[in-house]
Amino acid sequence: MPGRPNKPPDIEPPPPSLVPIPETPEKKALRRLVPSQVALLLDSWKGAPSPDLMGPFDKAETAFGSGDYAAALTSLDLLSVRFAEPRWPSLPEPFRPLRVPIPTPVPPHWDPDHALPVAEKDAKKARKVAEDQLALARGCVAWAAGHGVDTADLAPRLESAARRLGDPAGLAPFYEEIDSFWTGLRGRLPALKVGKVPAPASSAEAEEA
Repeated sequence: MPGRPNKPPDIEPPPPSLVPIPETPEKKALRRLVPSQVALLLDSWKGAPSPDLMGPFDKAETAFGSGDYAAALTSLDLLSVRFAEPRWPSLPEPFRPLRVPIPTPVPPHWDPDHALPVAEKDAKKARKVAEDQLALARGCVAWAAGHGVDTADLAPRLESAARRLGDPAGLAPFYEEIDSFWTGLRGRLPALKVGKVPAPASSAEAEEA
């Protein structure tokens, strides 16, 4: 038929679904520990985060260094809860995935992924986690550029990781690059200082004062 008036609209293909791969506790902890350290080095903490934040981080760092990755993950879980508390400055993008997620309750049928097969849900979740890792790594490079931390030799790994992310079977090679980046950055970050001031008052307390 001329002009094909009944042709359905073009639909963009979804991004490749990445096959989830098993993760060791060591790698899980590494991928959270290093960006959490950078998050605590952000200028919003004025060079000395509260002990309420540094306590969980120090425990995670100590546990990771001693090979107790389960304990490191437990401390990082507590830190993610602390990051989400309203008494602190809100973490900027791309560091917000370090906060514990607080989803808004919605009926299951409102979730566009509700009817997807479990395998497809897992693949979408794996891709989102990988995208967050790449964004965190790039955010760390941006922070490093303004704070005298040389990452010139590490940055190319992120470009390689980004290319791997577009491969349907690319999660394992993707994380090889990302994990090498985190390992290299970890030894270059400056030590954190613990603040001696009390935790910031909540907005309600500040208004009363």
